[in-house]
Amino acid sequence: MARLPPLNALRAFEAAARHNGFIGAAEELHVTRGAISRHVKLLEDSLGVQLFARQAQGVRLTQAGRQLTPVLTEAFGMIARGTERVASDASELRVICPPGTSIRWLLPKLDEFRKAYPDIKLRLTTDFHPDSGFDPIDADIGFSVSNWPNRSQEIEHLTLFPICLTPACSPGYLEATSLERAEDLTRCELLHETRDHADWTTWVNAFQPKDVDPRTGQDFPNLDIATKAAVMGVGVVMAHLVLCHEELASGTLVTPFPDMVCHSPLGGVCLLGGRDKWTSPKVEAFKSWAYRASEADRRRMAHRSQD
Repeated sequence: MARLPPLNALRAFEAAARHNGFIGAAEELHVTRGAISRHVKLLEDSLGVQLFARQAQGVRLTQAGRQLTPVLTEAFGMIARGTERVASDASELRVICPPGTSIRWLLPKLDEFRKAYPDIKLRLTTDFHPDSGFDPIDADIGFSVSNWPNRSQEIEHLTLFPICLTPACSPGYLEATSLERAEDLTRCELLHETRDHADWTTWVNAFQPKDVDPRTGQDFPNLDIATKAAVMGVGVVMAHLVLCHEELASGTLVTPFPDMVCHSPLGGVCLLGGRDKWTSPKVEAFKSWAYRASEADRRRMAHRSQD
């Protein structure tokens, strides 16, 4: 690699060339006019060519100076943009989270994170595109590494709280359907948060209610919409006890079979991240905050398991 002239000398010349003189360059770089003059002379000696013609009324660029100026301006511009991107990447935290979990758990708590870590700019997305790769995302709030089947060995995870499932409906729907036994679900509208009906299939397999077919019912794009449909009296949703806590606590949803609770085969809601980013300061901060923010949910689910 060719030996570069002194960086300070290059910077001083580039500023002087843009300002058509040493005074403007000195003000921009917060040094004296004499310091700019010395740096320019040092660069000229290093290159063996005169860059400025000194005149009584000031200085003007020589042909060599005019040739060098755009090269340095572009180079310093690239350096500035590159360092700005690096600094922005260090402070920007990109998190992906499913819509239901975002609306029902993460978004209501994000102000706490922003207050605790004001220097970290959190960028949240709910759209998952497997083909886009994992690198642009710093952390993923999800259920498992199943979204990354080819990279499971490269991913770390931290479980925030377990997924506990039980049917729930509005008090009015409970009364209208006389829902007393699990078998009575055969005359109810089952509400699903996914098209694969994994939520109801898990619960039916766990408790084997007679003739209840998890393939029946209505499909919704996510848990939030399915839960709101249940609140409106459309049918019975398979409630996540953490994510549906607000409705269950307020009584807008009730659980017909409070003792028939099962764990999802997905395990729990986890924070996932690539191993190469897992210990970066911004991800460490988010991990620490998320684990504290989910403490009450873990404790509530642990107490329920002991009942």
